[in-house]
Amino acid sequence: MDVARVHVRSWQAGYRGLLPDAYLDGLRPEERAARYNFASENVRDPVTIVAVDNGMICGFATTSPARDLDVPDDGELCALYVDPEWWGRGAGRALIEAARRRLYETGFRNAVLWLLAGNDRADRFYRMDGWMPDGSSRSDTMWDVTVDEVRYRSRLTERINTFSR
Repeated sequence: MDVARVHVRSWQAGYRGLLPDAYLDGLRPEERAARYNFASENVRDPVTIVAVDNGMICGFATTSPARDLDVPDDGELCALYVDPEWWGRGAGRALIEAARRRLYETGFRNAVLWLLAGNDRADRFYRMDGWMPDGSSRSDTMWDVTVDEVRYRSRLTERINTFSR
């Protein structure tokens, strides 16, 4: 339930102005909690990493093999969300580094992610970590709302502390 709470709160703050207010205000963690699976040991299934501070989940990142057919050998950062109360405090940096490490250790050397078009805050965050748009875009339906997304790609290495300072 805590991961679902972070997911909903981050959407409500981060996507305000990009998605309809009525939709964002209607999101409920209880409705989202069943969508997460933390028990699978299959390397083809998504893996969720959580950031915890003082016993509280403050963010999470989910990785998996890429779902796009044109990048069959890539990994994917499926989600990275931090509770708004934790924005700017390093949880996002720690999660992106852990996600990169997880993908690299799984054998991937490149990874993709999909970003909501117009999400300037996330665009800056990912660019600082070396992710760049690769020219692919799509319209997708997430939680019953159709959105436009841009795909970003990054080379994975064994490096730690990927963020430009």
